Amino acid sequence: MKKKEGFIIVFFLILLVVILGGVIYYFNVNKKDTQNEIIEEYVPQEEVSDEQLRNTIISLYFINKESGEINPEARTISTNLLIDNPYKYLLEQLIEGPKNEKLTKAIPDNTKINNVELNGDTLNIDFSHEFIDNAPEGKDAENKIIETIVKTVTELNEVNSVKILIDGEENKCFKDEGINFEKTFAREDY
Repeated sequence: MKKKEGFIIVFFLILLVVILGGVIYYFNVNKKDTQNEIIEEYVPQEEVSDEQLRNTIISLYFINKESGEINPEARTISTNLLIDNPYKYLLEQLIEGPKNEKLTKAIPDNTKINNVELNGDTLNIDFSHEFIDNAPEGKDAENKIIETIVKTVTELNEVNSVKILIDGEENKCFKDEGINFEKTFAREDY
């Protein structure tokens, strides 16, 4: 009888091991299945448009009203605005003036851009006569006008200096003849 009882105990132990093995196997298989589930792609509530991807930051230079120093104003713009004539666009933004209330524009009122042309690494800018007619007098004020232009356009890698013309004519100067436009103006000068 002892053999029969031993056999039954061994049989139940083997049966118990098989059942426990099956249960463990079942839970491991289900665990792996949940790990291998395909995770749905995350879709943001608002998608980023192509236009938002095509933005860049530009720096325009204006006069600080309190300190009188030249300070940059960063703006995020669409790169499409810079495709045709980036130089003219930057100058138009300088003429329009800053968005920051602590800054003021340096380019004289009613100034128009007749032409802008890159010649080598020098940007030739042809302004209307209002550039000199409406400019404040004094070498310091005149220097600030030139500095804001030079610092803004030389932010572009291909521009290293600026040549200013007035209504297509070279060798003009401001009314008080403090600054003559016969030379080119480089960023290093400021």
